[in-house]
Amino acid sequence: MAGTSGLISGILYESYLYDNYIWALSLADPRVGDWPFMSSPLPTIALILLYLSCVWLGPQLMVSRRPFQLKWILVFYNLAVMLLNLYIGCELLYCALYQKYSWLCQLVDTSLNTHEVRIAKALWWYYFSKCIEFLDTIFFILRKKNRQLTFLHVYHHSTMFGLWWIGVKWVPGGSAVPGAMANCFVHVLMYFYYALSAFGPTLKPYLCWKKYITIIQLAQFTAAMSLGIYAIVTNCPFTRWMEYAFVAYTFSFIILFGDFYRKNYKRAQVASANKDKYIPNDFDLKKKKGLVENALFLSGNNNSKKPYGE
Repeated sequence: MAGTSGLISGILYESYLYDNYIWALSLADPRVGDWPFMSSPLPTIALILLYLSCVWLGPQLMVSRRPFQLKWILVFYNLAVMLLNLYIGCELLYCALYQKYSWLCQLVDTSLNTHEVRIAKALWWYYFSKCIEFLDTIFFILRKKNRQLTFLHVYHHSTMFGLWWIGVKWVPGGSAVPGAMANCFVHVLMYFYYALSAFGPTLKPYLCWKKYITIIQLAQFTAAMSLGIYAIVTNCPFTRWMEYAFVAYTFSFIILFGDFYRKNYKRAQVASANKDKYIPNDFDLKKKKGLVENALFLSGNNNSKKPYGE
């Protein structure tokens, strides 16, 4: 009897979830329904699971293999992603300005207005670019750069693709535009840096500005979170649950990128400063003197009566 009751409860729960899913779909933007990957979340979920499987299995498969040399592939890939982000960012900026968007609170226009449709299509490309960027991780694995496979890296890549499927499905426009647009322009700078670094050590002296990209990213997330909080406080009629989710998500990036900056740049600065200020103590001076005397003894140039250490 208990088993039958549990089965019925499970069926009812699944029916409840399905009914809510159908209800949620009724609120989706009708313009994007027949666009690639938009009719169902299953392709996006499958690609995310495939990505996570590569993160787990990839390094194991590469253990006994030599790292791949992908110089020109990386140069082309990074420049291509840079140009894609430049196109998306410029398209969003132009159309938003043409439509006289408010950067503080803007509802989604689901009409077939030419510029609104262009905004929706640009946001679809933004969503799909997050799938393309899965290759960042694949290239790390093939080059055996496993130290780059941090929680921040995997979290960032896996969640952005899934969350922006939701964004394009329900809110491809309005207040979703500023954050995506700013992120595109940051990615232009970031992938330009990656393209230059792919050339190897010849350009390394000119790539001392990496930490400033992280600072710009932190500024971007802080600005985005501030806009989200402002929209909530001022009761902006943009989809409220998405505003809360957006604020929480950007806050997680501020924490993770802030920790990355502290570990990779602040600690390095402190270590460098301590090295510059280092003053040898008595023990170090005696040790250094002893090594010199020992070297003289071994070379036969020691004039003392006893060798060092006797």
